Amino acid sequence: MTVVAGSAAPGVATLLTLQDAGQDVFRAGVRGAGPPRVFGGQLLGQALVAAGRTVGEGRLPHSLHAHFLLGGDAAQPLDYHVDRIRDGSAFSARQVTARQAGKDLFVLTASFHDREDGWSHQIPRAHGRDPDTLPPGHETMAAAGEHDLAWFRGLTKAVPLDIRFDGPLRRVAAVRGEPSEPRQRFWFRTPEELPADPLVHFGATAFASDVLLLSVALAPHARFVGGPGLVFASLNHAVWFHRAFRADEWLLYDQESTWAGNGRALCRGLVFDRDGELVASVTQEALIRRSP
Repeated sequence: MTVVAGSAAPGVATLLTLQDAGQDVFRAGVRGAGPPRVFGGQLLGQALVAAGRTVGEGRLPHSLHAHFLLGGDAAQPLDYHVDRIRDGSAFSARQVTARQAGKDLFVLTASFHDREDGWSHQIPRAHGRDPDTLPPGHETMAAAGEHDLAWFRGLTKAVPLDIRFDGPLRRVAAVRGEPSEPRQRFWFRTPEELPADPLVHFGATAFASDVLLLSVALAPHARFVGGPGLVFASLNHAVWFHRAFRADEWLLYDQESTWAGNGRALCRGLVFDRDGELVASVTQEALIRRSP
């Protein structure tokens, strides 16, 4: 991917297209438009795709665990170095290190599993409002006010997803200085049709799993990402994939924060398809520190 910084933001499929850069090394080019810092979801999605490129066809990811070490520069390319930890009869394990300018920014371990038959259950199906009846995200934010609309436009430069809010967005209350419940949910999908390769859909959902998740931990404290009095950063992130799905079709992301303390917060989320089937579970720990 070759994109000139400051140009239009590439789509998710383009962001997940990596170039071979050596033995088990994959390169992601410059993102283009958006914030100067690399979005955490970009690291998650690209690293998962890099790992998957070294695994046999048909063996799909079922989990990833990642640690964010340093912030990345969106104006510079990223190299993903894959270490083939193990290939067993049913599982494969990989470790991926994202490097930029000679520094390690991010480490991810991922496990891949052959499809098997087995017992099946899940929590009750989640059914949100029909996403086709909900207004596009920019219309919801325009109704909230010009400040919120400007923020949302900036978000979609870094996160090229179609987002529709199913209920209140906690950031809106926080901007007004109002605490609110640490829970929210929204529908998302890629605006463009993705390739048939299942790995791309897993990577796209890993990318989306970082979107707005920290905001639920800040809601009870009337704080918001980018606002005054706050230092924040994602520390670690995990995703468990439960079944195959398409990320270019509507997925419902139900997010909540169960705890905060000691300058950290824990957030988690459940991702459902349109039929209410659970397709992924997410957990993230983040730094939320008061600034002077």
